[in-house]
Amino acid sequence: MASENSESVKTVSNKKHLYSAFLVGGISSVALQPLDLLKTRKQQQNNNGAGKFIFKLGAENYKIIDLWKGTLPSFLRTSIGSALYLTTLNKLRQTISTIENKQYNKSTTYNKSSNLPKISNWGNLISGSIARSAIGFLLMPLTVIKTRFESTIYNYKSLNEAVKDIYKENKINGFFKGFGSTILRDSPYAGIYLVNYEFCKNFLNKHTSVEQNNFLVNSSSAVIAACTSSAITAPFDTIRVRIQLQPNLNKNLFTTFVDIAKNEGFIKLFDGLTLRLMRKSLAAAIAWGVYEELIK
Repeated sequence: MASENSESVKTVSNKKHLYSAFLVGGISSVALQPLDLLKTRKQQQNNNGAGKFIFKLGAENYKIIDLWKGTLPSFLRTSIGSALYLTTLNKLRQTISTIENKQYNKSTTYNKSSNLPKISNWGNLISGSIARSAIGFLLMPLTVIKTRFESTIYNYKSLNEAVKDIYKENKINGFFKGFGSTILRDSPYAGIYLVNYEFCKNFLNKHTSVEQNNFLVNSSSAVIAACTSSAITAPFDTIRVRIQLQPNLNKNLFTTFVDIAKNEGFIKLFDGLTLRLMRKSLAAAIAWGVYEELIK
C-alpha cells in the first residue's frame, strides 16, 4: 500500500487551521498545567521547589488545585500561540511546497494519515524555526507572566498584579526577559520536531493500517518527535526560567549558563527534563493528533 496521496486531498481554510489549533492548544494547556508548574519549580534558583511542593500537597495549606496555579496565562499563551503558530506554519509549508514542486517539476503529495503537504527536511526545519521564532516573540510577555505565576518566588493574585510588578521592575524590557534563551530553545525545537514528526509519519504509514489508525500514527509520531526535540533543547529551557524569574540576578544567557555550569554542575542544565518530556510528549500527542483530525 502506498504511503502518500496526490493533490486529491482537500484544501483546508486558514480559519479552520486557526480554530482547530486554538482548541487543541487550550485543551492541552489546562490538562497538563501541573507538569508545567512542577517543571518551573524544579528549574528555579535553589530549587527542590517541585519536590517540596509535592511533599506539602497533603499539608493544610496546600491543595491539589494549587497544581493549576498559572493556568490562565498558560491557557492564553498556549491557545493563542498554537493558533498563530500552526496557521503560520501551514502557510509557510504550503509556500515551500509550491516552490519545491516548481523546482523539481512534481505535484504536492501527502501522508495518508495527514492533510498537510509533504516537503523536504530542510523545508520542515526552516518553516518550523521561522514560525516558532516569530510567534515566540509576540507571546513573550505571556511567557514571562506564566513562568512567574508558576514559581514559588512570586505570589501574584491576578494578571493585572503581575503586569504591574514586571513593568515596575524592568519596564517594557521585563516582558521580554529570557527572549534569547527562549528562541534558542523554541526555534531549533520546532525545526527538529517537524523533521522527526514527518519522518515518523512516513515510517509508520508504511508499517500500519492507516485507514484505521490515523490518530495513532500522528500522535505516536508527535510523542517521538517531542521527546527528541525536548531533550536536545532542555538546557535553554532551564536558562530561560532562571532569567525570567530573577532577571536582576541572571543578566543574560551566557552568564547564566556559566553560573549554572560552574556552581551547580552541567547536569543542572537538564533540571526538570523528565517533567518536560512528559509534558511535551503528551501535549504533542493531544495537539498534533487531534489537530490533524480536525483539519480533515
